[in-house]
Amino acid sequence: MKVSVVVNGTEYTRDVEPRLLLIHFLRDDLGLTGAHWGCDTSNCGACVVWLDETPVKSCTVLTVMADGRRVATVEGLSGHDPVQLGFTAEHGLQCGFCTPGMLMTARWLLDRNPDPTEAQVREAISGQVCRCTGYENIVRSVPWAAQHEAVEHEAAEHERLRFAPPQGGRAVHPGQGHVHRRHLAAGHAARRDPAQPARARADRLGGRSEEHTSELQSHHD
Repeated sequence: MKVSVVVNGTEYTRDVEPRLLLIHFLRDDLGLTGAHWGCDTSNCGACVVWLDETPVKSCTVLTVMADGRRVATVEGLSGHDPVQLGFTAEHGLQCGFCTPGMLMTARWLLDRNPDPTEAQVREAISGQVCRCTGYENIVRSVPWAAQHEAVEHEAAEHERLRFAPPQGGRAVHPGQGHVHRRHLAAGHAARRDPAQPARARADRLGGRSEEHTSELQSHHD
């Protein structure tokens, strides 16, 4: 059967056997060996990847089931993802066999819950087995990642706001001698009565305000 699967942002089209498991398609056909083939019974979770942004155990997913869908593997992480850095900082791996699946699940959790509790972390990884550790370092790695990701996000947001163009204006990168100026529209908005709706005056829409019309009539009289 012919399938087309987008893996880590790249589309692959292959002829595969209907019974081919996704884990073997990734490892043998595409050479993406980050996901590990462990128990082949969906118990260990070393083969976890994302299928349309949802973690799945790829040893129990047929490749044909991924046709026309998106798959993400551990190779799709940047190498500097806070989750990867957290596992390094907190020594969340020993032999490393379970680590790719743990990383993908941890990344999925933080994308949906940026500040998980220890209980939530343990629940998220409960379907995955680590035979080396007591899970303590793995569990500590995820809050570490969450904390540092929040700091990075705050710094990026501060930088974005610092150089964001004023309303209706162009972006200006401040340098020596540059002065920040508010755009005219922003100044008008700041001076407007909060109760006044943000709309154009009638005389600027091609008509005349009642006050201006009265003044003209008095002048002609």
